[in-house]
Amino acid sequence: MLAAIGNGSDQRAMDASDAHRMSESDWQQFETLQQRLPALFSRIFHDQAAERSVVVVPGLSLDPEVLAKVSGARFYEERMLSMLMLLRMPSTHVIFVTSVPIDPAVIDYYLGLLPGIPGRHARQRLTMISTHDASASSLTCKILDRPRLIERIRRAIPHRQTAHLSVFNTTEAEAKLACRLGIPLYACDPRLQYWGSKSGSREAFRLAGIDYPDGVEQLENLNQAGEAIVAMRQRDPALRRMVLKLEQGFSGDGNARLDLNQLPADADAAAIVAALRKQIEPEARDMSAAEYCDKYDRDGGIVEAWIEGDNKASPSVQLRVNPLRQIELISSHDQDLGGRSGQVFLGSKFPAHPRYRRQLHEAAMKVAEVFVDKGILGRFSVDFLYCERDGAEHLQAIEVNLRKGGTTLPYQMLQFLTAGRYDGERGEFLTRLGQPRAYVATDNLQKPAYRRLCPDDLIDVLVQNGLHFDNTRQAGVVFNLIGALSEHGKLGMVSIAEDLDAAQAQYDSAVAVLDREAEVG
Repeated sequence: MLAAIGNGSDQRAMDASDAHRMSESDWQQFETLQQRLPALFSRIFHDQAAERSVVVVPGLSLDPEVLAKVSGARFYEERMLSMLMLLRMPSTHVIFVTSVPIDPAVIDYYLGLLPGIPGRHARQRLTMISTHDASASSLTCKILDRPRLIERIRRAIPHRQTAHLSVFNTTEAEAKLACRLGIPLYACDPRLQYWGSKSGSREAFRLAGIDYPDGVEQLENLNQAGEAIVAMRQRDPALRRMVLKLEQGFSGDGNARLDLNQLPADADAAAIVAALRKQIEPEARDMSAAEYCDKYDRDGGIVEAWIEGDNKASPSVQLRVNPLRQIELISSHDQDLGGRSGQVFLGSKFPAHPRYRRQLHEAAMKVAEVFVDKGILGRFSVDFLYCERDGAEHLQAIEVNLRKGGTTLPYQMLQFLTAGRYDGERGEFLTRLGQPRAYVATDNLQKPAYRRLCPDDLIDVLVQNGLHFDNTRQAGVVFNLIGALSEHGKLGMVSIAEDLDAAQAQYDSAVAVLDREAEVG
């Protein structure tokens, strides 16, 4: 039974057209399919030799206006190619669906990473399917628009009763696709997505009893934001800066900052709204203040106090609620942020700094307990902000990402390549042989010169310069977003080593090699 989703949940950002809305009978079918998951999890998920099928639909069903501001967004489907590492299990089949075909060299690269599995054996258990549609519509909607394609995906699933659907995030469209395929969805029920919104995050933190910034949620437009800022300034006259967040923003690109220093202390809501329209600083690349304000008026969001302090860090915790309603602590890491005011996700370092690692785990577990009570399933992350102020350390929860994200791929690569696990008590990752591992990762390694390289060129550079991941040492560099290389000069990279210093040195060395090779000729 679903728990109530909260007062302000109008589900405006759910990316499903009217044609893809769920009917009452669809929801009944969906709930019946979801009831398979506990038995599947108990019987299949931990048996390496069990026959299973995983249908991977890696599209980002997110706000298309904000997504359009992300360089190379069309290629972000490739980030979930880490799921090909499931083929290390000899009886697992993966059906991977994309908007446009992926270069065979990229697929060969990932299959070549599989430890102990011949590439030919893995390829026989992999089915790649494409919609051949590069439009901005969500991948899931593209599939739903093509009944024959759905039937082709269904025929490609050899073990329907032990199959599930894996997606980046959930909307009604993903639930509908699960129904059309006749398999359960291992992810959050889209009717609970409120808890992954900015307002829902704040409500979850309040229920969990953990610290989070002063602010106001469930705002419908800028006028309400102006009134909220007036109230916040009255509570804290020393407030200097504010951050506005679109309700369904992601990776920081839905955020914008307002400096209050130029406004009189007694400025009313109208004056603040006027300032917002002229002075607000959106984080999203190429988004103007006017565009942001128009979008806020349409979609609503929250306002929060900008956290002031020194030695700031942005740690995050990945967790999962499995089908048995058990909480799994997956990892904690530090995020690298950029953008106009340092709110856009660029990459991560694993593990998180030891000075706040235990606090992170404890606070995130409290949020996870709230989510278990609400009926939430699957992977999510909780982002925090750490700083030092007035001689004290402060750790505050910032938001929840109720989906896979930029930290999912690097951790999956580490886990799948080493067959290791995260030791929550020690706060570190241990390989199967008990050796510690760390990584430095990015989704935003981008330089104009890299456009000179095609995917095949990159593979040559990897091999010729000894950058390929070494399964013997269980260390090395792994690339992703390879398809974006020639068009956008953009790559993702994960550098895995015995500790963070070694991982950073290896990362820097790999960048130097790429710079040199891209400049040749």
